[in-house]
Amino acid sequence: MKYVHVGLNITNLEKSIEFYSKLFGTKPVKEKADYAKFLLETPGLNFTLNLRDEVSGNQVGHFGFQVESTEEVMAHKNRLAENGILSQLEEINTTCCYARQDKFWVHDPDGNEWEFFYTKADVEENNSNASSCC
Repeated sequence: MKYVHVGLNITNLEKSIEFYSKLFGTKPVKEKADYAKFLLETPGLNFTLNLRDEVSGNQVGHFGFQVESTEEVMAHKNRLAENGILSQLEEINTTCCYARQDKFWVHDPDGNEWEFFYTKADVEENNSNASSCC
């Protein structure tokens, strides 16, 4: 496999391009009046924005980036804050998806949730109270 592809329906192309340019740390490789494409090498991701008249809420559970350390989680949190994207929730040493994790969450202009997380260890329990977990 070369890339994972995600095509996301959005309602405001300009705001979404601004958000995702900050989230990914790069500009789109293609822009049209109703479309934008980001092509990330690491992780291998072909991510497209598709303009629609209406999008109702979060159409998926959530999206995320698994990173290699808590320090990397915090570096992404700081990078996004410096670009005006503040985390809505920070979870340190939380149990989610049968794993002990450090993470934070942000939302795009249409309410889609993104997490940056580091998995410290697998565990036998799951946090049933976590609304966005898993």
